[in-house]
Amino acid sequence: MTTYFASGSPTTELSAADVRAALFACFDHLGDRRRVLALPPDFTRYNSRGGLLTCLTYEYYGERLVDIMPALGTHVPMPDWQLDKMFPGVPKSLVRPHRWREDVVTIGEVPREFVAAATDGLWDRPWPAQLNKLVWQGGHDLILSLGQVVPHEVIGMANYNKNIFVGTGGAAGINESHFIGAAYGMERMMGRADTPLRRILNEAQTRFCRHLPLLYVLTVVGANAAGELVTRGLFIGDDVDCFEQASRLSLQVNFTLLDEPLDRVVVYLDPEEFHSTWLGNKSIYRTRMAIADGGQLTVLAPGVKTFGEDPQIDQLIRKYGYRTSPEIMRFMRENADLQGNLSAAAHLIHGSSENRFSITYCPGHLTQAEIESVGYQYSPLEPMLARYQPEHRKDGWNTLENGERFYFIGNPALGLWAYRGRFKD
Repeated sequence: MTTYFASGSPTTELSAADVRAALFACFDHLGDRRRVLALPPDFTRYNSRGGLLTCLTYEYYGERLVDIMPALGTHVPMPDWQLDKMFPGVPKSLVRPHRWREDVVTIGEVPREFVAAATDGLWDRPWPAQLNKLVWQGGHDLILSLGQVVPHEVIGMANYNKNIFVGTGGAAGINESHFIGAAYGMERMMGRADTPLRRILNEAQTRFCRHLPLLYVLTVVGANAAGELVTRGLFIGDDVDCFEQASRLSLQVNFTLLDEPLDRVVVYLDPEEFHSTWLGNKSIYRTRMAIADGGQLTVLAPGVKTFGEDPQIDQLIRKYGYRTSPEIMRFMRENADLQGNLSAAAHLIHGSSENRFSITYCPGHLTQAEIESVGYQYSPLEPMLARYQPEHRKDGWNTLENGERFYFIGNPALGLWAYRGRFKD
C-alpha cells in the first residue's frame, strides 16, 4: 500500500500544470495500463477538480481510457451540457451511467458484529457492500477514483472509498450508509476522518477489494485572498494514509471555526450546481453547528425546482417533510415506505434544524405551498436577491445600508462552519 504523491498546505496554490506533472509522474511509475476506468464526481462537485483530473487522464491514456463513470450515487445522470463543461474534449462515448437500482452487485457483507461495534450499537445488522458491475467485473487494470476531500454530513470527510461504495454503490448499501450517519449524528462526525461509517467502508475495502487496481487521486480545494478557488493540495495513493493526509489539510482549508454563534446566515446556491433541496440542504447541515439557538438561515435558491433527485425520494420528502429527528424516527417505525428507503429518512433528518433555528427557502421554481408543506418558511426569490445581492457579497460578515448584519456563504459545498463552543474536537 503506497502514497505516491502528497503535497499541499493552507497557502499552496497548485496550477493545472502542477497537477498534470504530478499525475503523469504517478502514471509513469505505475507502468503500462491497457484498460483504465475513471470514476470522477458528478457536476454537483464541479469545483472538485474532478473534471480536470479526468481530462488529464484522457490526455495521458488516450484510447486506453475505456470507461468513465461519474460516481452519481443517487443523483440524476449528467446531461450533455454538464459533460461538456466538466470534461471538455473527452468523448461522450466513454461515459457510462451509474444506475444505482439496477447495475450493481453485492460483493459481500461487513459482519453484524463489526457494524455494531463501529456504530456503538446504533446499527446492529450486516452492511451490504455493493458496487456497480462495471467496477467489479469490468476487467480494468487501473481504476481511478477522482475527487475532493471536504467535510461531509454522512461520513465526516468526503471521498476516498465513499466514492466507490456510495458513488457507484447500490440502493441497499447507500440507504443504510446514509441512515447510519444520520442515526449516529452529523455533529459527531462532520469534519472527522475516523467515523463509524468510514470504519465500515474501510473494512469492506480490506475484505473484498484487495484485488481491484484502485488508485485514489484526491484534491483539497479552497479560496485564496481574492476569493478565487485554488487547489491547495493533491494526494495520490492506494491506501488510507493518502486520504488521512488530505483530510488533515481539508480541515485547515475548508473548516471555519467561529468565536461567536451566527444569528443571521444567508447562503447562496448556484443554479448550475443546486437544483433540488436534496443538494441544496448543504446550506443547512454545513452551517447548523454555527447557527445560534433562535437564529435565522435564509437560502437563496434560484435553481431549486424539486425536492429529491429521484422521483421516489421526492415523493417521500413531500409526504413527510423535514421534521425533527424523533418525528422522522417515529415515521420510519410506522411506515413501510420510509423503512424501504433509509436514504430518504436520513435526508429528512439532515434537512431539519431540530426546531433550533428558522429556515427560510427562497426557491426559483417551487411554490410557497410546496416549501411550507415540508416544514420550511418561504420568501419570494427576487426581492431577496435584490436585498442581499449575492454577486456583490464576500464570504463572512456583511452589513447592509439599513444596518442588517449577516454572515454570507457563497457555496456551502466548499466547507463546514461551526461555533467554537458547539464543536467538540
